[in-house]
Amino acid sequence: MSNELKTLTQEMLPAMNQEMKDLFQVSDKTPSLFYGMMHYHMGWVDADMQPISLYAGKQIRPLLCMLACAAAGGRWQQAIPAAAAIEILHNFSLVHDDIEDDSPTRRSRDTVWKLWGVPQAINAGDSMFAIAHLAMNRLIERGVSADIVVQALRRFDETCLRLTQGQHTDMDFETRDNVSTADYMEMITGKTAVLVSLSMELGALIAGVDSAAVQHYAQFGLNLGLAFQVIDDILGIWGDEAKIGKSASTDITTKKKTLPILYGLEQSSDLQTLYATAEPNDAFVEQVVTLLNENGADSYAQEKATAYSDSALTHLKAANPQGEAGQALYQLADMLLKRDF
Repeated sequence: MSNELKTLTQEMLPAMNQEMKDLFQVSDKTPSLFYGMMHYHMGWVDADMQPISLYAGKQIRPLLCMLACAAAGGRWQQAIPAAAAIEILHNFSLVHDDIEDDSPTRRSRDTVWKLWGVPQAINAGDSMFAIAHLAMNRLIERGVSADIVVQALRRFDETCLRLTQGQHTDMDFETRDNVSTADYMEMITGKTAVLVSLSMELGALIAGVDSAAVQHYAQFGLNLGLAFQVIDDILGIWGDEAKIGKSASTDITTKKKTLPILYGLEQSSDLQTLYATAEPNDAFVEQVVTLLNENGADSYAQEKATAYSDSALTHLKAANPQGEAGQALYQLADMLLKRDF
């Protein structure tokens, strides 16, 4: 991690995490079950409500929000409530996704619904959704003007709707055989990219830059999110397992609908037949990869990733980010877009 990015990350993320703990009423006392389930999901307590410190992930989205605010000429401290709201919204979606996907574990431990049942987990997720909105209202306390707060809240809610539409489409894909690459890109736009875009947009809005600059920051985030997901899809098939830290055959053995797979299915009747009839095993994986390579799925996905990466950097340059935060944005983009295969 480069110096500017490392320094600002070490300043920004602790402040954002403290804001979240204030919102979730974290204290030295054992939480009630109502708050405790949320604390558990966030990695602050174990199933017995005893304090722990679980790895919270890289928290890229809230970091992008605060970096955008600073790079656009604002004070990143003003953006802390919006950054916290974004991270809480993301975690709300994970609580509900775990239920909808019937996932018993997340980060190597039981999910909220597995421990306390589906009805309570739904309620915990709903509570986190409400807390995310309460976080956004704290922008007023940071000196952000009322008209900016109203605009930010509207964009926050519009993005919430896009997120749920993306999840709806993702679940719909599980029962559909005829998913196109265009369908897939629309799905990941809603499920992944719009929240990255919002992170940048809210930071720029809070900084008070003009609408053209706000849109450049937002488009940088959107294309960054799309490029990141397509690169992830590529790594899920052709990645070096020693570098990516997971099996590079999982996406194939689970018959996951990713961009290279869907492109290959559009191009190859042999792959369609194989996917429809064969049982996933080592031979299946080998055959699928061979057919994907023969039909140019790897090149197609790489071209898409490159196009989205180039577009992201073009918009970032047009936004003209300044100072250490501007340098950190370029460094973070470089880290996310140039992952090793």
